[in-house]
Amino acid sequence: MNTPNSPVSRRDLLRRSLLGAAGLSLADNPLIRAWAASPPSQITGKARSVIQIWLWGGPPHLDTFDPKPDAGRDYSGPLTQPIETNVRGMRIGQLLPLLARQADKFSLIRSLTHGSNAHETATYMVQTGRKAGERLVYPCVGSVVSLFKGYDGGYQGQIPPYILLTEPVGRFEEAGFLPTRYKPFITGGDPSQDRFAVEGVVAEGITDQQQRDRQALLGKLDSLGRALPSHAAIKALARSREQAFDLIVGDGGKAFDVSQENEAVRDRYGRTTLPAQAVNQRAPRTRFGQACLVARRLVERGVPYVTINYPGWDTHKDNFTEMNRMLPDLDKGLAALLGDLADRGLLDRTIVWVGGEFGRTPRIDWDAPWNGGRGHWGGAFSALVAGGGFRGGQVVGATDARGEEVKVRPVYPSDLIGTIYKLLGIDPAASLPNPQGLDARVMPAPADGTPASGLLNEIL
Repeated sequence: MNTPNSPVSRRDLLRRSLLGAAGLSLADNPLIRAWAASPPSQITGKARSVIQIWLWGGPPHLDTFDPKPDAGRDYSGPLTQPIETNVRGMRIGQLLPLLARQADKFSLIRSLTHGSNAHETATYMVQTGRKAGERLVYPCVGSVVSLFKGYDGGYQGQIPPYILLTEPVGRFEEAGFLPTRYKPFITGGDPSQDRFAVEGVVAEGITDQQQRDRQALLGKLDSLGRALPSHAAIKALARSREQAFDLIVGDGGKAFDVSQENEAVRDRYGRTTLPAQAVNQRAPRTRFGQACLVARRLVERGVPYVTINYPGWDTHKDNFTEMNRMLPDLDKGLAALLGDLADRGLLDRTIVWVGGEFGRTPRIDWDAPWNGGRGHWGGAFSALVAGGGFRGGQVVGATDARGEEVKVRPVYPSDLIGTIYKLLGIDPAASLPNPQGLDARVMPAPADGTPASGLLNEIL
């Protein structure tokens, strides 16, 4: 398997680029062909793209979007000074001052709940809107959007329709029962470097001219293509190869090249550096700001779904030490992203969704070895949403005085995801192509027993 720093072989080029990430035409996949024979119903949607910022591990809701300074030291710890935002009556955690100035652009959901304290189960529920343990393993939101809004739904871009920056989201099968073509293109690499070495796209030590020479050589060696130029599969393979090379040396690949941005813009998003001895442990956290900048460049080119995987939020130990390190990073990158999207006229058509699989225990564990840690908490947690039809400056739901239970307007993952689909113009009752021929829908029906309390119409 090639690493981000190794040369890209012909085999890897085809596997890792559009052939693997986007697949061939409809005619080459019987499952998709049968599904497309009865096109799913369409609804009107305002949003064109989604940027999902996945805070892997579960961010503490009391330290971020649902502060409880009056609950006492055992709940708020040292973070007792929430910030007033530019929206009257809305306060957020004191380590998020830049976001506080952007509150008119986003809404907070403070009453998310599903009751699971297990990473994998909670991730599945929050990423799919489904309850765990069903007969089928359903696709996550990104894969569903890739199905409806990707190449089979009219997307014409050279960049794969579902991008994941920069590493997989834990032990989670994004595409579920959908074909692998709807899995994300996982970039690897580090966007904070001078050149973002996207795996399978940028090979260290190989120039763009060398890649063009390889393309020309590959064309000369393609005797099968010359012998059967009209064969459907050969033509589809040729198209995929051309798209793959465009992704490497053409306009498609330029979307990942943040060195084309003004240095002041890159600085505004944040280019966090860490001591050398911390690189192995903390490296993912240095990437966030520049990953946000890459995400903006991708949706600017029409990519339907981008996930930024931001790990490190599983703060069983030393929660406040970690928050003092991570929240300024989140604050800077996310505030820059929201401001930049708004300034460029992109926020109205781009949903920004920020959250993790659950919250963290409101009551702090001060004893050794936890030293002020917070555990898993699926009973109540928060998320931030912005753009694409979501109104800004709003708060949905509320928890009790200690942030332990939902007291007002419970919101389940199916409610949030169903609302996102509505804004994208994806009918929640539309069918999904299922290899077993079962009746599978975008969102569960009430009879399925998945908890729901209704779409978030109050912030649309």
